[in-house]
Amino acid sequence: MREIYLDNSATTRVCPQAAQKAVELMTECYGNPSSLHTLGFRAEQELLSARKAVAGALSALPEEITFTSGGTEANNLAIFGAVYARRHRNHRIVTTMIEHPSVLQVMAQLEKEGWQVVYLKPDSLGRISPQQVEEAITPDTALVSMMAVNNEVGSILPIEAAARVIRRQKSQTLLHVDAVQAFGKLPLRPGKTGIDLMTISAHKIHGPKGAGALYIRKGVHIPARTLGGGQERNLRSGTEALPAWCAFGAAVKALPPVQQEQEEIKKLWQRCREGIAAIPDAVIQSPEDGLAYILNFSCGGVKAETMLHFLEERGIYVSSGSACAKGHASHVLEAMELPRMQALSSIRVSFSRENTMEDAEALVQAVREGMETLVRARA
Repeated sequence: MREIYLDNSATTRVCPQAAQKAVELMTECYGNPSSLHTLGFRAEQELLSARKAVAGALSALPEEITFTSGGTEANNLAIFGAVYARRHRNHRIVTTMIEHPSVLQVMAQLEKEGWQVVYLKPDSLGRISPQQVEEAITPDTALVSMMAVNNEVGSILPIEAAARVIRRQKSQTLLHVDAVQAFGKLPLRPGKTGIDLMTISAHKIHGPKGAGALYIRKGVHIPARTLGGGQERNLRSGTEALPAWCAFGAAVKALPPVQQEQEEIKKLWQRCREGIAAIPDAVIQSPEDGLAYILNFSCGGVKAETMLHFLEERGIYVSSGSACAKGHASHVLEAMELPRMQALSSIRVSFSRENTMEDAEALVQAVREGMETLVRARA
């Protein structure tokens, strides 16, 4: 049976270039970058090459890139760092109700510490309007933290609007963007846009798990969360995870041009969207102006877990929501105020450059068969 993997927002298969680079760094260029001998120097050069690759993809400087263990650590480092650097000035934070748990749980902790957090509410398609952002950001706001693309429904958030408001107010507000789902899929130039901090991750772009990075605009200073040997410019001490980080760099170098891949993915997204929308009782929950890599839909009265296993039996792998939720109710769909049964029957399909039109056709046919044959659960 042919495997059709359509859960790429959860993670992607590591590309050959990244896998080969990781093996090379574990078996050949295995020195410590801090060592003064030849192997250490070679390791340091490999790390610099990876840092330059990631920086280049963001039109940033290599020194603006801090490697981390992934998006969660980068989000924590960015948010805690930003607000603690401004704790004596302002205590207001603006974010949204549809952020990743690694943002929302940090916000919950900051609320316990006395910070005022404003949560922007999405519409029924997961969209946040520029007007909401403009009204929420005040001159006394310490931080705005907003994802570039929602990981469950694919809505694109108005980060440029946030940057414009901050520039217009000439305030000291920092702007953090979780771009984990956008990196490699949308053109990102944080420095030009006015973004101070940006989070990205390797395993969403065919790189390894356990590798991420935080862009920190030159001139922005945040306190360290991990102390020790002073690696990563004292922001993240600890011996560098060279195989993972250099494999991250290799995955970045292997990325096709953004526009070229967007066009191919859009064809798959459009076929699935039209095909599933034509199935009785199916409801598309992703906005038409969202990122084409993600398509969220409701299977009517068929619970998501039931449909997920029905598709899996046919070699098709999808998600019933964010992989980080581990089966719990989606806070994103709750924030969108979808009817209970509609939310419980929601499936997320996410594409990568490895998917084909044949995969899209197989998905549509399998979903149709599933909704015609599966026992419908009662709300």
